[in-house]
Amino acid sequence: MNKNKEHIKKVDFKDLREVLEYAVKQYANHTAFILKKKIDGQTEYQKKTYEEFGKEVEALGTGLIHMGLRGKRIAIIAPNRYEWCMSYLSILNGVGIAVPLDKSLPEREIALSLEQSLADCVIFDGKYENIMQKIKEQGNTNIQSYICMDKTSNPSFIALQNVIEQGKELLKNGNTEYKNVTIHPEEMSIILFTSGTTSSSKAVMLSHKNITENVNALNIAEDIYDTDVALLFLPLHHTFGSTGYLLFMSNGVTCTFCDGLKHIPQNLKEYKISIFVCVPLLLEAMYKKINHEIEKQGKTKLIAFAKKLSNALLKIGIDIRKKLFKPILDNLGGNLRFVVSGAAAIDKEVAKGFNEFGILTVQGYGLTETSPVITAETKGHIKYGSVGFPLSNVEVKIDKPNEQGIGEILMKGPNLMLGYYQNEEATKEVIVDGWFHTGDLGYQDEEGYIFVTGRKKNVIVLKNGKNIYPEELEQLVNNLPYVAESMVFGYPKEDDLVLSVKIVYNEEYIQQTHPNMQGTELQEMVWSDIKKINNQMPNYKHMKKLFLSKEPMIKTTTQKVKRYEEIAKILQEDTKK
Repeated sequence: MNKNKEHIKKVDFKDLREVLEYAVKQYANHTAFILKKKIDGQTEYQKKTYEEFGKEVEALGTGLIHMGLRGKRIAIIAPNRYEWCMSYLSILNGVGIAVPLDKSLPEREIALSLEQSLADCVIFDGKYENIMQKIKEQGNTNIQSYICMDKTSNPSFIALQNVIEQGKELLKNGNTEYKNVTIHPEEMSIILFTSGTTSSSKAVMLSHKNITENVNALNIAEDIYDTDVALLFLPLHHTFGSTGYLLFMSNGVTCTFCDGLKHIPQNLKEYKISIFVCVPLLLEAMYKKINHEIEKQGKTKLIAFAKKLSNALLKIGIDIRKKLFKPILDNLGGNLRFVVSGAAAIDKEVAKGFNEFGILTVQGYGLTETSPVITAETKGHIKYGSVGFPLSNVEVKIDKPNEQGIGEILMKGPNLMLGYYQNEEATKEVIVDGWFHTGDLGYQDEEGYIFVTGRKKNVIVLKNGKNIYPEELEQLVNNLPYVAESMVFGYPKEDDLVLSVKIVYNEEYIQQTHPNMQGTELQEMVWSDIKKINNQMPNYKHMKKLFLSKEPMIKTTTQKVKRYEEIAKILQEDTKK
């Protein structure tokens, strides 16, 4: 195992081709991917080395150029899979501009994104065949080439494998066109759409330099080894997912793909996952499940004592967590050592709990516009509730702080986007004198740790002038064992707002713990817990209206609630009553 990070720290990647070439050279025979295949009803596992991956990327790139796509914009839409990674790097490392699209977009928005980005080609998963046929027939896009990642019988589409095979043949005959393309690291290479939690999504322009500078800084900050196995859970079309993957690749990590939310426990075990990058909602659900099992087994006091003992021994340099909490760790696959949470704030008790079990759990913060990471906790530099320190090549300042020191978080650094595509006005609004206005509120403590208190657009302003950060209350509500997710918002009433909360409860948990509870009784129990939270707060922060549901809220693919859509839905449903 290569635990000497010095060789990584000295590598200053200038573009993504360098990242891939480095990985292929340094880790040639190391497993880059483990792929699960269903063949005749049997599960089989296929391994791809870094050398094999590098050759297939080159072949695909060569084939795409041969199709006349040099310098063109190529969209990708698919769930996380090997072909997505191959397509992304092939496009970026010599073909043209990559346009990753959200796999959950409805048909109309896929078409609009293809139109807006002026894409010339789209590479897609087989399940989008019908949609692509309709888009082709409508003729409203620039798309000239439709490439399917799977086998296809549609004569209008080209199978990706055929493009690869053609590329291999061209390479065999001495074609070097793809290899000889000069990469311009500071030019637009990626058009990425934001998640649009509070407004319509924007198209962000990123360069090779934006991404590699983030990878370079993260390589200095975090300990990632070539023996690690990572589960690619976050959607690759999102910069949190794709930059994370590139970080893993630069360290020779073996990557595999998640089968879906329900299959995460099984995936952790079957692949012996050691690194897991995910979102708070998932980690919080996992932690609640662990605690629920502990309670069921009557081991709450025993585990509490074990934590105290372990923490005391850690202070004198003795770590017995792997032995002490082995049953818990085994349920998480037995190999999990490093968890990274991002996209939203994680409850400090959850982060603390995983760390106490012996799984290094850190939080990062960033946006699509910042490629994405701005700040991150690191081993030895964890302060629960914070999002860590700014990366080594990033500057952060708090703009116009109030009496509590809370103001808008501003950043400056080489990972900052080139701007919004075809939207100079919006670009000028967020980048002022070189500083990017994140739209997030927070503060920096005396040690330099950054704390995010909430989204500027989410702040609830009451008639009396009081500001409420909904995220603060949501964290308290989410601590209730039966809560799957929550959203605090202002319910319009006359000329003011009534502080309200929507709770999605875990039906399975309620059935297990209160088998006969439903309707009014359930409502009363939840209200009782809400009142307890209210009692901890000043009067103006009291939640006075409750909406209870077992149906998940409207979310982005990174599991952030689309607040405006969800609030509109609540108001619409409530007025019908």
